[in-house]
Amino acid sequence: MIKKIRTYSATFKAEAVKKIAENNGNVSATAKQLSIAMQALSNW
Repeated sequence: MIKKIRTYSATFKAEAVKKIAENNGNVSATAKQLSIAMQALSNW
């Protein structure tokens, strides 16, 4: 089974990081809202 690697634009990453602030710093909730891995969001 081949796993696809998702790539995200710099704009998407910047917006995702801003959204963390809107969620009072809750990375987990933000990752769920955006349907991305929490670790990926944490790395950004």
